[in-house]
Amino acid sequence: MPRIKAAICRAFGAPLSIEELDLRAPLAGEVEVTLEAVAICHSDISYAEGAWGGTLPAVYGHEAAGRISALGAGVTGFAVGDPVVVTLIRSCGTCPNCATGRPTICEDQTGPHGSALTAPDGTEVVQAMNCGAFAERVVIDASQIAKLPEGMAMDAASLLSCGVITGVGAVVNAADLRAGQDVVVIGAGGVGLNAIQGARIAGARRITAVDMTEEKLAIARDFGATDGLLATSDKPWKALRKATGRGADAVIVTVGAIPAYDSAPLYLAGGGRVVMVGMPPSGAKASYEPVVAAFMGQGMIGSKMGDVVISRDIPWMVDLYQQGRLKLDELISARWHLDQINEAIADTKSGGARRNVIMLTR
Repeated sequence: MPRIKAAICRAFGAPLSIEELDLRAPLAGEVEVTLEAVAICHSDISYAEGAWGGTLPAVYGHEAAGRISALGAGVTGFAVGDPVVVTLIRSCGTCPNCATGRPTICEDQTGPHGSALTAPDGTEVVQAMNCGAFAERVVIDASQIAKLPEGMAMDAASLLSCGVITGVGAVVNAADLRAGQDVVVIGAGGVGLNAIQGARIAGARRITAVDMTEEKLAIARDFGATDGLLATSDKPWKALRKATGRGADAVIVTVGAIPAYDSAPLYLAGGGRVVMVGMPPSGAKASYEPVVAAFMGQGMIGSKMGDVVISRDIPWMVDLYQQGRLKLDELISARWHLDQINEAIADTKSGGARRNVIMLTR
């Protein structure tokens, strides 16, 4: 059983520790991927801080790319050496949600085999979010990977595993945006910038970014926002209504902040919908007036991982990237090594980073 280095969370809110762990071989339906890059998502940070509970010790990280280094029995369509993205979307393929094209909410996401990680003393280590990708290698279900073209940079590719598909998919799949419609994106961080890109690709008329600083709004314009509103201004939804003449057809909430959820319905036009992407801590509650939604024919819908089907959606996003129509390299704020992960997390928490990427090959 090989030993790998990984960043382990042993106490919520404490720094991660770099330790050696044992990684078992892939079992039936699984693959081993030797990772080359893993990005830091705010969800990893929230989990490591205990926002949503969970079992420890655990290895977080779920936004990764690398090459297949071993195949379990029964895996077809992939070969050792293939470059792939690694996602947290494990799907059984047979439950009602999978069968109707919604694998992100598969009813059997845990799988039959359990964690592939153990400490040297035999203690099981949780592969958080079915991945545990803050590590040199992972063993995961084959449904969690999508093939990449040869030569694609792994740091850019890793972003497709979560932030890009979540943001673009929230607009294209969940909001079902049509050309000429108006969009508001609340939060111009990693996911928000990709929601803005998704709206641009889908042909939105006006794409309005809402954030706390002018600096973030300027970055949002670089990714396709036509307008920007400070969340700290007085009733920014009034400015949006003045600009569009009616409000937004879709409001994409990409931050897990309750004030963002409280204000989101106020931006909507009649018949519009709020797409809920950002995840507040468990127990946090937002408020709204249901009579307004009922009278105006408005809706609210949750979107997990952009409602993507990775074998369908990642290839066309890769193609857009290769055409220069989807920005990935520009999303990367800095590159770090595994032993710098706590510094990279601190930088991400500061709010200025778009995506920090841990490079696992030197």
